[in-house]
Amino acid sequence: MIEPTLNYVPCPGLPATSPMDAAGHRMAYWEWNDTGNPQHPHVLMCVHGLSRQGRDFDVFARRMSRHARVVCPDVVGRGQSDWLADPRGYQIPAYVGDMLALIEQLHARAPITQLDWVGTSMGGIIGMVVAGQKELPLPVPVHSLVLNDVGPSVQWDALRRIGSYLGRPLRFDSIQAAADELRRISQGFGPHSSEEWLELSRPMVSRAAHERWRLHYDPGIAAPMRKMTEEAAEGGERYLWKLYEQITARVLLLRGAQSDLLSRQTAQRMTQTGPRAQLREFEFVGHAPTLVAPEQGSVVERFLCGD
Repeated sequence: MIEPTLNYVPCPGLPATSPMDAAGHRMAYWEWNDTGNPQHPHVLMCVHGLSRQGRDFDVFARRMSRHARVVCPDVVGRGQSDWLADPRGYQIPAYVGDMLALIEQLHARAPITQLDWVGTSMGGIIGMVVAGQKELPLPVPVHSLVLNDVGPSVQWDALRRIGSYLGRPLRFDSIQAAADELRRISQGFGPHSSEEWLELSRPMVSRAAHERWRLHYDPGIAAPMRKMTEEAAEGGERYLWKLYEQITARVLLLRGAQSDLLSRQTAQRMTQTGPRAQLREFEFVGHAPTLVAPEQGSVVERFLCGD
């Protein structure tokens, strides 16, 4: 069975936050390729949600690796990537800069002729920013964009729910104990077998020698969210709607039928303006579909590959 390779890309510094971050940082990414061509010109970027990491996409990436180079970054502060000295750097503009650095490195190693994007929650917001700005230095425009349970408008109550657990200094005696807690706070992910959930949870924890297991991410990623106000969130929505309406890529919008983050009203609006997204909803799922279930993965595969 194919497994991913772990790679790193140097990313630009953030002098506006801390001098310690001005020198830059490394972002890890997992690359899957079962095409038989290590320089395959089709790249599929899969970008995870706020408190997650690139191994979330293992099942989906393995499925798609016969079509393209599938690249799953650990956004800075998560997984195998560096942590920032100043948590003020954990914001969308910095993440976009890191993705541009990654795409530039991928293109330099093997020219990209088709660039697609699958983004879950925060990863979808990053994707909207990348796809909605023609002036960004991409080797090619984003061709197809899959937004997984996210849009320009997000429900404030959902942000408050996420903020209630994000950044807590949890410690666990075992991976199974961590999986049980993650399952409790991630019920919106929908039905998964015990084995599927354990595999999703393994990359979510780490430990140093003689320490208990802890969540993989820097607790500092929660700092910007704690300072966010409802008024500031509304201002961000206006900007994202403007970007969304400028997107020229084909767009598929996935929604958990019980999502508390992406409202049905927002989803319907996204089908009627800008790129006029195709909408697919999944029953018995909230925020957000994991693309582990075969029916979820096949919907995205058909959209991206046209078969």
